[in-house]
Amino acid sequence: MEPLSTAALAIGTVIATKALEKTGEKVGEALWDKTGQFLVTLKKHSPHTITALEKVPEQPLDYGKAVVEVEAAARENPEVHQAVQELVAAAKADPKVASKVQQLETNINSQPATVINNTKLAESIKNVFQGNTIIGGTF
Repeated sequence: MEPLSTAALAIGTVIATKALEKTGEKVGEALWDKTGQFLVTLKKHSPHTITALEKVPEQPLDYGKAVVEVEAAARENPEVHQAVQELVAAAKADPKVASKVQQLETNINSQPATVINNTKLAESIKNVFQGNTIIGGTF
C-alpha cells in the first residue's frame, strides 16, 4: 500500500475511534491501545498534527495536510512508521471500524496510482468519517 494511503487510513482510524467514543460505543481493546500508541508516537515527531487531530470535530481538520504530515513523519522515523502500520492492522481487525477502513482504502486505491490528489484524498476521508458522525449508519 502507498505510504499516503496508509497515513490516510491511520488518520481515518483515529477519527473513527474518536467518533465512536463520543457516541458511547466501545472499540476493541487492541484498537484502542494502538490508537493511543500511534498518538503518543506521532506527538514526539509531529506535535502540531496531534493538536489538529485532537480538535476534530470541534475544529475542521485539513485532511490532506495531516495525511502528508503523518506520511512524512513515518518516512523519517521508523517508530512512527511502525505505529502507523500497527494502527491500520488493528483497525482492519476491529469489527466496528473494519468496513469503514475498507471503504476508505477502496476510495484511496481507486485514485490514479501516479498522483494522489490531496484534495480527493481529504474528501475520501471526510466521506467515510464525517465529524463525529460516521457515514453509513452504525457499525
